[in-house]
Amino acid sequence: MPTEYPPTDRLAQPRLRIAQVAPPVERVPPLGYGGTERVIDELARELARRGHEVVLFASGDSDAPGELVETVPVSLRTAGTDVDPAAWLVATELLVLRRQSDFDVIHAHLEFHNLVLARAATRPVIGTFHGRLDGPAVRIAFADRPQGLVAISRAQADELPHVPWAGIVHNGLTLRDMPFSREPGEELCFVGRITPDKGIVAAIEVARLSGRTLRIAAKEPWLPVERQYNDEVFLPATKRAHVELLGELGQADRDALMAGSFATLMPSVWPEPFGLVAIESMACGTPVVCRPVGALPEIVRDGIDGFFGDDAQAMAATLDGVAALDRAEIRRSVLERFSAEHMADGYEAVYAAAVAGTPGTNSGPR
Repeated sequence: MPTEYPPTDRLAQPRLRIAQVAPPVERVPPLGYGGTERVIDELARELARRGHEVVLFASGDSDAPGELVETVPVSLRTAGTDVDPAAWLVATELLVLRRQSDFDVIHAHLEFHNLVLARAATRPVIGTFHGRLDGPAVRIAFADRPQGLVAISRAQADELPHVPWAGIVHNGLTLRDMPFSREPGEELCFVGRITPDKGIVAAIEVARLSGRTLRIAAKEPWLPVERQYNDEVFLPATKRAHVELLGELGQADRDALMAGSFATLMPSVWPEPFGLVAIESMACGTPVVCRPVGALPEIVRDGIDGFFGDDAQAMAATLDGVAALDRAEIRRSVLERFSAEHMADGYEAVYAAAVAGTPGTNSGPR
């Protein structure tokens, strides 16, 4: 099994020149919802704080801790365009390849484009997948056992056991400033995307069964398939329970929503590779009620941080036990386990191994 990286001896880590490569769809950091871009921002800033030279390849409206290389003038979703991002992703790869000699290591967050970039580059490339790895193209894409890949959870790594993962590094965020309340409201909340895989209709059903209000913070659908689901499935479902639609909230408002909620619902129906909403909610002391899918059992301690349920009825039944959970303990544990510092420790170890040419990483000539 791949190594799940613990904190490392920071004094032993070499100072590196690192390219962080973001997708062009959202700015870094995102103004609203955007899990991948939040992780990239947190990692880039923590690495820069430790003395590494970080160059961020991202949209021109991004805010980088050091040099920003513009891959698209404005993030595609901010620009409100329906343009297929595929061409912009290729353009991003080419920009990185033109500058690759400037870096000790390239860290790509481009999903399947990570594989192409690693094949083309002569510098070490670390590729993190933030999305699902259970689609029909996976078997072909990973057939040659690509190296230099990092899983964001053990569950994600287990989906492709034949891949020589360079390691497992859990996502982390700066959580210590999250608001905390010992006396939350009675409402439930859902934070995420309006898509079938997030189980948003199931969250509405949990609210109906429990008789509680569900407050939903979700970004406007962007892709045509998302808009169709929103209009034909999601909006009609909101009529079946007491639902408040809050739109896409900025971080401060989103944090306040979770801190003031009785529980956060995460009824995902897909193998969540991580689940940033879970650690954000828990940092506020707010329990998470979810399906035990993907990485969520690695994050949420059943009966301590929240409860698992296999369907809406089971999740609604667990709400009777939420009030007895220790919200202070929930917060204490997640701040220790999923901090930005802890994440950076793990990636520093992966980078050092890649630069040293340790097997399991793409270590081209330096």
